[in-house]
Amino acid sequence: MGSKALDYTLLTLVIIGAVNWGLIGFFRFDLVSFLFGNMSWLSRIIYALVGIGGLYLISAYGRIRSIEQA
Repeated sequence: MGSKALDYTLLTLVIIGAVNWGLIGFFRFDLVSFLFGNMSWLSRIIYALVGIGGLYLISAYGRIRSIEQA
């Protein structure tokens, strides 16, 4: 899996996480818990992947900056 594919995959996961947080904030509706159960092993894996994706995408700031300087 190339870096670009990983970036897009994790970006998609982080967007899903952001939409879920928006639903929680506006409507008190947790889509992940609704679909996979309240803190089931599957929902915990999804939350963990979204968190790891967000941490990984922090590196996008450095890559964007290096592209602008080139």
